[in-house]
Amino acid sequence: MSSKIASLHARVLKPESHFIEKEPYYEPVGDEIALFEAACASQIPVLLKGPTGCGKTRFMEYMAWRLKRPLITVSCHDDLTAADLVGRYLITNNETVWVDGPLARAVRVGAICYLDEVVEARKDTTVVIHPLADDRRILPMEKRGELLQAPKEFVLAMSYNPGYQSVLKELKQSTRQRFIAIEFSFPDAALERKIIMTETGLAPEHTEKLIRLAQMTRNLKGNGLDEGASTRLLVHTGRLMARGISPRAACNGAIAEALTDDPEMLRAINELASSLF
Repeated sequence: MSSKIASLHARVLKPESHFIEKEPYYEPVGDEIALFEAACASQIPVLLKGPTGCGKTRFMEYMAWRLKRPLITVSCHDDLTAADLVGRYLITNNETVWVDGPLARAVRVGAICYLDEVVEARKDTTVVIHPLADDRRILPMEKRGELLQAPKEFVLAMSYNPGYQSVLKELKQSTRQRFIAIEFSFPDAALERKIIMTETGLAPEHTEKLIRLAQMTRNLKGNGLDEGASTRLLVHTGRLMARGISPRAACNGAIAEALTDDPEMLRAINELASSLF
């Protein structure tokens, strides 16, 4: 094995590089923390459901920090294959070397493996997690003729946005019924105000106007917008404003342009922002 590939192989198996050392800022909106901890203790996989930008990924980072477990995150997409998750043989300098994929690494080191937006992945990708998500808790590695047994520390979690479901990208019942589900939504106004001010240092009066603007855009969901302004977008906007960008310019760049390309909807959102600022 070449020194370069050996170094790569050792590095990807090193769990320390995936630990969250500093506590991520997270505000609970319900009993999601207790549910996740109980699921981990019971070795039950977890499904997070909710709209984009409502805090699912931040929640996973917070729970990894809280449970002192390494976190391996996979951003799923149309081209993600089962081999991308499990691993593959690579040929370098006339040598054949097996390199674990992120799911196999997580199983070996007892990490939390988080499959973000899992419905974006190919169907064969979701099938490969089935033996890990039931009482067997094994990962078949067919190319190596190996069955990886997950240790009790291993946690499988995944997320998806039900608002973007379609016939082609619907989470199958054979998959979802292996998981407990935790539903996420946008926080109420008081909690969202606290989150924005903590994350951005924005003045209360500007924060209040951002929240009102977000509520207006969320009322447009299904009436010209696929999604309203998320808490994440409000934080982005607040950070721009805290840097001296005018409120209307910040709202245009971080909210209107981020939500849509439709000229009429852009004009409508910017008019809403102008009425507030």
